[in-house]
Amino acid sequence: MSYTEDANTVAIELKTALSCVSEEAAQQFVTLVDSADEVYVNGAGRSGYMARAFAMRLMHMGMKSYVVGDTVTPNIKAGDVLVVCSGSGETKSLVCNAEKAKSLGAKIALVTINPNSTIGRLADAIVEIPAPSPKSAKAGQIHSIQPEGSLFEQSLLIYLDLSVIQLMKRHGQTTETMFGRHANLE
Repeated sequence: MSYTEDANTVAIELKTALSCVSEEAAQQFVTLVDSADEVYVNGAGRSGYMARAFAMRLMHMGMKSYVVGDTVTPNIKAGDVLVVCSGSGETKSLVCNAEKAKSLGAKIALVTINPNSTIGRLADAIVEIPAPSPKSAKAGQIHSIQPEGSLFEQSLLIYLDLSVIQLMKRHGQTTETMFGRHANLE
C-alpha cells in the first residue's frame, strides 16, 4: 500500500471508531466534566498523553484541571471528577487511583474499549470507543492496519477534543478566548 492508501484507510478507521460512540454517553461525559469543581485526568502510556492534552484544553477554557502524578496536582475531593483514559480499564495504577478518588467522593469518567472493566464498574460515566487493542477482549470488532492500540489512542484524542468543542459551545468560548490562556513562556 502507498502512503495515500494508508492515510485513507486510517481516516476511515477513525471515522468508524468515532461514529460508534454513543451520543448519550458522550453527552453524559461532557455534563459530568462540566459539573466538576476541578477535573483530574489519568492515563498510562500513550493514553496518558492524550489525557494530558485534554487537561491542557480544559485549562485553556479556564477550568481547573490537573494531571494525576504531577507534583503540582492538589488533593481530589467530593465535587471533582477523575477522567480515566484506559483502553483496558484494568491498568493497576489507574484502578488504584479510581478506587481512591471514589472513596473520597469524586466522580469517575472513563473513556475505554472495555466498559465492563474494573474501572468501568466504578465509573459514573463511560464512553466506549470500540477500537482493537491487544489489551482488550473485544479486539477484532473493528480491524485496523495500525499497530497495537494506535486506533484507540487517536480516537481518544479526537473524542476528547470533540468534548472540548461541546464544552466551548456550552460556555460561549471561542478559539480566541481560549488562546488568551495559552502558555506565553514558550
